[in-house]
Amino acid sequence: MTLSNSLHGFDGPIHGSRDPIPTAIVGFGVAGRVFHAPLIAADDDYELEAIVTANEDRRSQAQQTHPHAALLGSFDDLIDRIDEAGDIDLVILATPPGLHREQAITLLERNISVVVDKPFAPSAADAQAIIDAAARSEGVLTVFQNRRWDGDYLSVKKLIDSGALGDVRSFESRFEWWSSRNGAPGWKDVTPVAEGGGILLDLGPHLVDQAIGLFGPVAEVSADLVRHSPGEGADEDSFVTLVHDNGVRSRLWMNRMTPVDGERFHLVGSEAGLSSRGKDPQEAQLAAGLTPTSADYGSAAGGMLLHRPGETVEVEQERGCYPEFYRLLSSAIRGDGELPVDPQDSAHVLALLDEIHTRFPVATGRLGEAAAVGSAHP
Repeated sequence: MTLSNSLHGFDGPIHGSRDPIPTAIVGFGVAGRVFHAPLIAADDDYELEAIVTANEDRRSQAQQTHPHAALLGSFDDLIDRIDEAGDIDLVILATPPGLHREQAITLLERNISVVVDKPFAPSAADAQAIIDAAARSEGVLTVFQNRRWDGDYLSVKKLIDSGALGDVRSFESRFEWWSSRNGAPGWKDVTPVAEGGGILLDLGPHLVDQAIGLFGPVAEVSADLVRHSPGEGADEDSFVTLVHDNGVRSRLWMNRMTPVDGERFHLVGSEAGLSSRGKDPQEAQLAAGLTPTSADYGSAAGGMLLHRPGETVEVEQERGCYPEFYRLLSSAIRGDGELPVDPQDSAHVLALLDEIHTRFPVATGRLGEAAAVGSAHP
């Protein structure tokens, strides 16, 4: 069984033949449990040695799904193990972003390689401090920008590169859903921006990263950040406009409080347009327990249409491939390949998000109430 993706030249097995890289995951919420642990478990280039979580329910889940991994109660416990046994080479930080700077630097000072989940950090300054620590370390540093390997995004990129759309004039990207919390705020909604709260810092690192990956550097940025829930907190419903150096307009929506989804992607070019509904299936598949080695993993069932005057045709989507991130990382750690994501890319995105937070304070969605309810600057 192999996973292949023509865009990235990956046409080999997910399992390797070299000694596995001993790995620990810190945090076993959605990021650690749904994304990282299944990808690590499916790749023989890694051995999941330890999982760090203090939550009893999550400890039980970790024990059930990864019985060979040691369960540790705190990040300090992991550091003690590294200092005493020296048996961990890679640590994945699936922790709240406010902890990333201190935790990543602590690990890099011990020459441990580090994957930091997005957002890389609450601010570009924090991100740069981590990058500077990596420059002094023998460990490698990267950021889990996994949506570079969404199948629909890869399909959009392929069509743009082929010239099928002509000159792209505008790009719309939405990540919207109706939260199962039924309006009750989650921790990202009530956490200050300075500690990584808000949907802009949750989804902006992905959507802005994708837009830059398609259309290059950004010359201008504007935004509308809104909070609907009562009380103090960060943005829950945000819209960002980017004007790229090449003149393309990217319009990005992020919202967890809408009962109706818009199109995931909508592009207008000089020769054709493109529309896409639905989301890449990998997150839902991993959450449902489908392994990356399954024949169905990463496959999407339609929803992408190419529109020309008088003609609309369905586009066969590329297969999504999050495992590619860890395949590339394995080679980088062993010194024979490039990082899957340059952390400087993620720091650059954070600098744009810093600018947005500075220039466009969070507003209330309720007319007549005070406009600014969130931190205006990290």
